[in-house]
Amino acid sequence: GQGSGPGPEPWLLPFLVCPLSRRPLRYEAATNELINEELGIAYPVIDGIPTMVPEAARRTHPKAPAEGSPQ
Repeated sequence: GQGSGPGPEPWLLPFLVCPLSRRPLRYEAATNELINEELGIAYPVIDGIPTMVPEAARRTHPKAPAEGSPQ
C-alpha cells in the first residue's frame, strides 16, 4: 500500500450515492476514491470513511480551455 487507508466496507458500497447527482458511485481502489463518472468528480476515502462532500471532491476530467473563449 501507498499509505492510503482501507477502502469502504463492501456492504456499504450499494448505499454510497453522490450527494449531488444521487447516483451510485464506483469505488476505485487504485486511488482510494469514489468516482462519479457522470459528473467527473472523485470523493476521497480516508481511513475507510468515504468523504462525500462537494468540498472534498476533485475533478477527474479537467475541462480543457476552450479555444478563443473570453476570460
